[in-house]
Amino acid sequence: MGRVSDAKVKLMDAVLELIWTGSYGSTTIDQICEKAVVKKGSFYHFFESKSQLAVTALDASWQTKRPELDNIFSATVPPLERLQKYCEFNYMVQGQMREKYGRVLGCPLFAVGCEVCTQEDALQHKVQSILEYKRRYIESAIREAAAAGEIVAVDAMVGAKRVMAFSEGLLTQARIQNDLEVLRELWPGIRSMLGVREMTAASI
Repeated sequence: MGRVSDAKVKLMDAVLELIWTGSYGSTTIDQICEKAVVKKGSFYHFFESKSQLAVTALDASWQTKRPELDNIFSATVPPLERLQKYCEFNYMVQGQMREKYGRVLGCPLFAVGCEVCTQEDALQHKVQSILEYKRRYIESAIREAAAAGEIVAVDAMVGAKRVMAFSEGLLTQARIQNDLEVLRELWPGIRSMLGVREMTAASI
């Protein structure tokens, strides 16, 4: 089976892949162990349940991805450029997933969150906390863009919620249709939603 520490990581990688490419409800502990090549007894050594494993795996995955978003939303990058780069990042990730799995998978947080929100409180809270963190990145960029006069004045929190709803909606649509090109509308749609000034729009 390999080292015990390896087994825990393998279980976390396995559950993320299985619930992203399939669903949380249809994924069994047996399938997770088979995918991870880990014995069932080892699963229960580390985790009490599938839910606890999923929460731990989502948190670990988020901690890995945060540096990428920190870089995209760095204060040294102009605010509208941050949002554009975020759109490009989403397109790139979905392209990589399609190449690896043969399908556009959309946002794993929304896929899992919609499925478990009425059943698994701990998992729902973890998904919500990560999405909230992502929203704050977007809110900061919108606030700075508005202060610089690059967009029509907007309540930054409300604007961020709208941008999140729009972007996650397109990601979900891309998953349903298995069509990466749906995501080409991310940046044009966000730019229109925020009322990017004409002179600014021409430069980005």
